Amino acid sequence: MLNIADDADIDAQVVFNHSDRVTITVGANTRIYRGSEFTGDILVGSDVFINRDCYVRPNTTIGDRVNIGPFVRLVTDTHDVGPHERRAGTVRHDAIVIGDGSWIGASSTVLAGVRIGAGSVVAAGSVVTDDVPDDVVVAGVPAKIVKRLAR
Repeated sequence: MLNIADDADIDAQVVFNHSDRVTITVGANTRIYRGSEFTGDILVGSDVFINRDCYVRPNTTIGDRVNIGPFVRLVTDTHDVGPHERRAGTVRHDAIVIGDGSWIGASSTVLAGVRIGAGSVVAAGSVVTDDVPDDVVVAGVPAKIVKRLAR
């Protein structure tokens, strides 16, 4: 099921992969630029800006007033560690949550099971492998806290 707010501005080249068993919701006053792809159960809040070519996988929640730069990947896919013959075992989708007011910089990747705290910034090109607290800047591969922000 696809639920898009009446005043959301979604480019015609955005792809929503959904079915009767999954729901993608896009909140009010949200803009999504061309080339983005959303697959599975996803919730996008209100007053969100998503730049071009964002890739969002199942079990992702994007809070209100979030800005996402171009070429960002929110990848919930992971695997259990399998036996010697095939280490990539059973597939699962561990939730990603992007807190209200956060900013995810261009070409960043947020990996499965990560929570980005409210009001935080992920610097461009970062790979986020662990939870990020509220009101910090993280940067690098893997992303680490580089600055605390005023509330």
